Amino acid sequence: MAQKASPASTYAKDMLLAFVFGGGICTLGQCFLDLYLYLKLDEKTAGAFVSITLIALTAVLTAARVYDNIAKYGGAGMIVPITGFANSVVSPAMEFKSEGFVLGIGAKMFVIAGPVLVYSTAASILYGLILWFFHLY
Repeated sequence: MAQKASPASTYAKDMLLAFVFGGGICTLGQCFLDLYLYLKLDEKTAGAFVSITLIALTAVLTAARVYDNIAKYGGAGMIVPITGFANSVVSPAMEFKSEGFVLGIGAKMFVIAGPVLVYSTAASILYGLILWFFHLY
């Protein structure tokens, strides 16, 4: 009964939109990189500024409730890049801002992104220990 009520997924369309939107974010990042390199920043600093710019732009668009509307069409193309992570931090903060800075924004900011941070940190420690062990012997 649930399968009958659910709309049929159009995999080809979804993949195409994810490719276009994800590629658009990467193209925008490359444009920012070219701009920062044109402004005579070294590559490492320019790369950091690209990440900062994309995160800030995502935070502003999320706060203005624009990013989620774009993500409805872009799907995974909007979720996978660094912008998706920024959106997952800002969205809960915006949702719970009425509860105050500490119990609202501060406590709920990492509701979605928190598990990603915890497990990625734990995995990096585990992989680092394995690498250290094999280089030791």
